[in-house]
Amino acid sequence: MISGKAATAVEDLVLGVRQAANFMQQFHSYLESEKQWKALMEFILLHLPDYHDPPSGGGCLDQLLSLSMVWASRLFLVCSYNKALLDKVMEMADLPQFVTRSELMKKHQS
Repeated sequence: MISGKAATAVEDLVLGVRQAANFMQQFHSYLESEKQWKALMEFILLHLPDYHDPPSGGGCLDQLLSLSMVWASRLFLVCSYNKALLDKVMEMADLPQFVTRSELMKKHQS
């Protein structure tokens, strides 16, 4: 059994992981599949350090959430957006490639 400083460190780590999971869960929409949610969560977590809200507010987190939704909508629903916006989110999308809906449709038509 772990005791002392090691036990406290483990408890702090577990608490931190639970807080992070609870924080992320608030952004999960019931309409998203697990695949979509995992991809969206990776996108958000990847960029969260750059978009945290300053103490005075400022909406940086809102901007990140908006960009993540544009990215996911483009990837999974093949939505169209302004070229500058798409360029920005695709540049941010330094994630594993996911199979899009249109790619699946093309594969089934072949």
